[in-house]
Formats: sequence, C-alpha cells, structure tokens
Amino acid sequence: MPSPITTELVKELRDTTGISVMQCKRALEEAEGDIKKALAILKKISSDIALKKGNREVKDGAVMIKTTGKKSVLVSLHCETDFVSRNEDFTSLLSSLTDIALLKGIEKMKEGARDIINPIIQKTGENIELGDIYEVEGDILGNYVHNNKSGVIVSLAGGNVELAKDVAMHITAMQPENIPELLDQPFIKNPDQTIGKLLGSFDAKIKEVKRYSI
Repeated sequence: MPSPITTELVKELRDTTGISVMQCKRALEEAEGDIKKALAILKKISSDIALKKGNREVKDGAVMIKTTGKKSVLVSLHCETDFVSRNEDFTSLLSSLTDIALLKGIEKMKEGARDIINPIIQKTGENIELGDIYEVEGDILGNYVHNNKSGVIVSLAGGNVELAKDVAMHITAMQPENIPELLDQPFIKNPDQTIGKLLGSFDAKIKEVKRYSI
C-alpha cells in the first residue's frame, strides 16, 4: 500500500538532496511514498540532465585548497558562468569534493564525484565539470588562493609555513614560468629582495609547486 506523501516526507527528501520541493514531491508520488525509490528517481533525473548539458562549454569556475597535516590538495571545479561559480551550492560542492580528496584521496573522490555533482547541475541549470586536481605532501606547506580563481601550493625544505604562504602568494600574483624565473623575481612584498635571496635568508629551498588558474 502506498505511503502518504506528507510534508515531513517531502522536507526530508528536500533536505537530503537540496532539490526543489516540487521535484521532491513528484518523485515521492512516482515512488508511492518510498523515499529510497524517490532518491533513485531523482538520481536518474539528475544524471539525465547532466548528460544533456555535458557538451556545454565550462569557461568559469573556482579553485579551492585545503591542508591537513603534511598534505595539501588543490581542486578546481568548472561551470559555465561566474554567477554560478559564486553560488552557495556550487561553493559547497567544491568544498565537499576537496574534503573527500584530502581525507580519502583523489581517486576515491573522482569515483564518487559525479553522484554529488549531478544534483547541483540540476539545481543550477549549468554544466559542471571537475578540472585539474593536485596533491602535494611535505613538512612545510603553504598556499594562496586569489578570488577563488587562482591557487598555488608550495612545499619547502626549510623555512616555515608563513614563508611558504608568501612564496605562494607571489607566484599567484607574478605568474613565473618556472622555478629559475621565480627565484630571480623581486619579491612582491619587498622588491629590494629576490625570491631566491628571501629563501636563502631562511636557508630554505623550493621542493614542489602546484598551481592552477580558471
């Protein structure tokens, strides 16, 4: 016997999926009040919508970096417009993907990414695609993100986290092509000192740099 479609049931499905009340109600009606079946229906709808939008070009997006212990990850997520890139649902999606990549690994995140991206495609009406993803490990890590559009992770041998952050900020602003060019550039906070001399004053060296810009 079908379960009654109560306001509480619709709200539960809405809270779980973030999809509109009307869509949740229709899914529950089709599923005869079975919330598990309704979730499966909404998942298929989201997948179908994502498939239709899959060929649309994603020119905008955002970058996020998170760090725990001796590991940092940079995740980029692309969408069609700047408006959606600043949308709360899009930002929350990017944060969730970054958390998964940081705690469970990039490959694990990629495996389940589509299931959490598709509902946001359905909500925003735009195509959304994962961009580049990087992981950096090291004892001294610093990062900098500018306007959610450009991000840099720097790993140092020697020095400290603040120094690594300063170098990451400099790279974001000055966009050196390679490490030798970076070392010869005047430090953006103190043009009288090159990045190479700045690092030397801390007896530090660059181990690795990862960066991405939308």
